[in-house]
Amino acid sequence: MSDQTPATPIVAQKAPYGVEVEAGKTYYWCTCGRSAKQPFCDGTHKGTGLAPMAYTPEQTAKVWFCGCKATTKSPLCDGTHKNL
Repeated sequence: MSDQTPATPIVAQKAPYGVEVEAGKTYYWCTCGRSAKQPFCDGTHKGTGLAPMAYTPEQTAKVWFCGCKATTKSPLCDGTHKNL
């Protein structure tokens, strides 16, 4: 484990990302806000002390991934962006 203090996530956008997800498929949500493939990880977090979060939905549906990276219900939006 690194002694590095994790970087503060940056706001990718002040709105959620609506994505159709497949049941049983694992998605990797970007926690750092730096990915060019939002809301998913592209490896840009390397060196920040942050890591992507795995998300595997139980059912196929449209979900809303957090874009501001401040949600308390990671990786899904909880409306926190409305207060930023």
